[in-house]
Amino acid sequence: MDQSLAPSAIRRDETMRALELLLSRQSAGLLQEPAPDGAELDLILDAGLRAPDHGRLRPWRFVLIRGEQRTKWADRLAEAALARDRENGAMMAEKARAWVARTPLIIAVGVEVKAGKIPEIEQLLSGGAAAMNMLSAVHLLGYGGMWVTGANAYDPQVNKWLGFEAPSRLVGFLGVGTPRPMPADAPKMARPLREQHTREWAP
Repeated sequence: MDQSLAPSAIRRDETMRALELLLSRQSAGLLQEPAPDGAELDLILDAGLRAPDHGRLRPWRFVLIRGEQRTKWADRLAEAALARDRENGAMMAEKARAWVARTPLIIAVGVEVKAGKIPEIEQLLSGGAAAMNMLSAVHLLGYGGMWVTGANAYDPQVNKWLGFEAPSRLVGFLGVGTPRPMPADAPKMARPLREQHTREWAP
């Protein structure tokens, strides 16, 4: 048998292709239809459910905002912005409306924090890991996504509208869709240099 076609060699080649594709992931803020749906969306959500989970608490909660419901959600975000900031609320409200309008699918990622021996920070980190798993799956399926936080993610009223009353809370929103074509002369984001972020530990 040709060793180049051995099962282990094929698996390694597939793994390297998958890793190279993963290394090409970057945030995509300019999105358009279509967004993943059906079996593809199920795969993305299932990827989130594979996040590390100390204590098997299964703390992740995902709220899908799409279709006609986006208009109502934009109204809620505008209301929250006006209530938070009398001076700049109108401007922030319009920014929120514009973001929702141009984002085909929003996945609100939250954590149902449970009291007990598992620290809250570990439950929140698990929620963050779920968000990253989903962003990776979005990219691998050929879509684009961006993890958005900011004032809305930390607003208690916004959290409450999504069912995340304290101590549970949002870790952010995933904006998902198809990336808009970039101009040919648009600057490309360079990968970080691992040497600038890594060092060997020594006593």
